[in-house]
Amino acid sequence: MDALSIYLPIAQITFSIPLLLGLGFCVGVLGGFFGVGGAWIVTPALNIFGFNMSFAIGTDLAHIFGKSIIATKKHSKMGNVDFRLGLISIIGSVIGVEIGAQSVMALEKVGNVGAVVRWVYMALLFGLGIYMAYDYMRATRQQAAMPSSKAAPTPPKAGISHKLHSLRIPPMVSLPASGIDQVSFFVILAIFTVTGFLSGFMGVGGGFILLPSLIYLIGCPTAVAVGTSLLCVLLMAAYGCFSYSLKGRTEIVAAFIMLIGASIGAQIGVLATRYVRGYGIRLLFAIMIILAGISVTLKQAQGLLDVPVMGALAGFVVLAAAGGMSLLVTVKLIQGVMAEKKRTELS
Repeated sequence: MDALSIYLPIAQITFSIPLLLGLGFCVGVLGGFFGVGGAWIVTPALNIFGFNMSFAIGTDLAHIFGKSIIATKKHSKMGNVDFRLGLISIIGSVIGVEIGAQSVMALEKVGNVGAVVRWVYMALLFGLGIYMAYDYMRATRQQAAMPSSKAAPTPPKAGISHKLHSLRIPPMVSLPASGIDQVSFFVILAIFTVTGFLSGFMGVGGGFILLPSLIYLIGCPTAVAVGTSLLCVLLMAAYGCFSYSLKGRTEIVAAFIMLIGASIGAQIGVLATRYVRGYGIRLLFAIMIILAGISVTLKQAQGLLDVPVMGALAGFVVLAAAGGMSLLVTVKLIQGVMAEKKRTELS
């Protein structure tokens, strides 16, 4: 074991410290920017680089919990958090997370957990990524058909959310911070139960599912969806971390090291949302989760085809995607700050 590696006694493996710090920093940037926990990067990455899948899930939930506290606080100061919606999420999330965690334990006993979780990752990552990319291109074409307007495409209220708002199943709740007059409590409960299940089953804070759910199903504005998603991720990850810790599947040392990097990255990601808004965030999010899906596919192919190089390629793709997108977000932040400074000097 070299000086840059550490032995993790709970998971019983030796792991690279710089890799843990780098993963933490990248998902900190992406988490603050997209309103996600980043587990769709970290859980597959930990598994690809040597963690057993159940330990990868439990460890990342602990890391997500700590990181989300930092990012949620920053978004709250910017007015991007719907606390009423976040508090409602607790009921469905706790139920869903526990069902998901119990499902993983059951699959672990029969030895199928890694392959099954990766199949679910692939379906969700590709499905959500392709849909959001299509939504961006559709909005861009609509904008191009209106030559008199030079503004960036403005996200419309999703048609699905209008239909769900029309379901008058009492009790009805209002969400003024999200600009929603009335929506059924049970509609919100169902959405958060499903995302909670996926959080517990896949080791995700639920953000990469929550963000599109808040936008397309509940009808939140993109900026509010990002901040509120982080609050929901925090709540789900807190219970998920507690549940997996009781089952002995949380490597707290690795989670703490990742949190050091994430605490720095989250500051950058949150500030960048001031300068990249609406559909710009959605497009970058779609690209990121499609790349993560490609990485998981390569890892799955390694097991199915018995080609070791696939695992190494999967690791490269997930790290390159996370690092590249983190760099892009950082560049957008710097460009935005410089442009704002220039406008201030001219005024």
